[in-house]
Amino acid sequence: MFRTKRSGLVRRLWRSRAPVDGDGEAYTGTHGSGGCCMGKSTKVSKSNPGMEAELKSLTHSILKKIKEKQLEALLQAVESKGGARSPCLLLPSKVDSKLGQHTYSLPLLLYKVFRWPDLRHSSELKRLYCCESYGKINPELVCCNPHHMSRLCELESPPPPYSPYPMDFLKPPDSQSHQEENSPWCVVAYWEEKTRVGRLYSVQEPSLDIFYDLPQGNGFCLGQLSSENKSQLVEKVRSKIGYGIQLTREQDGVWVYNRSCYPIFIKSATLDNPDSRTLLVHKVFPGFSIKAFDYEKAGSLQRPNDHEFSQQPRTDFTVQISFVKGWGQCYTRQFISSCPCWLEVIFSNR
Repeated sequence: MFRTKRSGLVRRLWRSRAPVDGDGEAYTGTHGSGGCCMGKSTKVSKSNPGMEAELKSLTHSILKKIKEKQLEALLQAVESKGGARSPCLLLPSKVDSKLGQHTYSLPLLLYKVFRWPDLRHSSELKRLYCCESYGKINPELVCCNPHHMSRLCELESPPPPYSPYPMDFLKPPDSQSHQEENSPWCVVAYWEEKTRVGRLYSVQEPSLDIFYDLPQGNGFCLGQLSSENKSQLVEKVRSKIGYGIQLTREQDGVWVYNRSCYPIFIKSATLDNPDSRTLLVHKVFPGFSIKAFDYEKAGSLQRPNDHEFSQQPRTDFTVQISFVKGWGQCYTRQFISSCPCWLEVIFSNR
């Protein structure tokens, strides 16, 4: 019975591996320079039968060595696509596997199998704040839960230094005064076209999930807001928000992780050249993270924010995020107020 259950879990995990020829989560990667589309999407071509058989054999041999409870937790994470909270999958960090002519660390191989078939390098990854391994270094064990990781969006800057095991891209925020911990570090407004829906949501915790429908989620649930907008486009986009985004305050700035199955679009003064007259709108694909607000850059900005609502003046820094639909010079929608569903994140300037 023990072997039968374990084998069943392994088979279910293999069937739940990431697709390689673009159905479901069609956006498997972005690389290259910044701009309207944050680089080009890369679609992984279907692997040849020989490579597929080799990958299957290697994956099965690895999974069969993992404890049954860990397999169940991994299956929960993979089948829910990160929607269900799942524990860390702590496995030996110094185990390498050879696939074809390439050698991969154990965590990198599992990330390739269950999330990003085109993944080649650990420098393309960022550990999520929810992971217990975030900011920690353990020479023996590393979390291999593929939904505790995200892909890094690349702007016009060199990639981070190589590390074979993606453990410590960022350190946890420094301790702060009791007064600062009890005051909101940002507020979030949800808009449908030109109408704000619901109240302003004040954020005190370091991490916030903003979603429409999430199996296990705490945070800002857009699905609970009362909206009178009957536009078919708004309703269509609303249904695609799904798991939404994760907004995290970290030591060097505020990061946005796209948890949904569709792109999001972000406009922020700290994402562009400070000398630029027009802020670009950046496209962020599912599973990717971007530092949407940089504290150091924000402190050096001499210009006010680029607001499109003169009737809603803001004195603090803001970031605008649209779900599914983009706007700006690359799109027919010139202003974010034409987007069906979008967020305004307003940061304290302290």
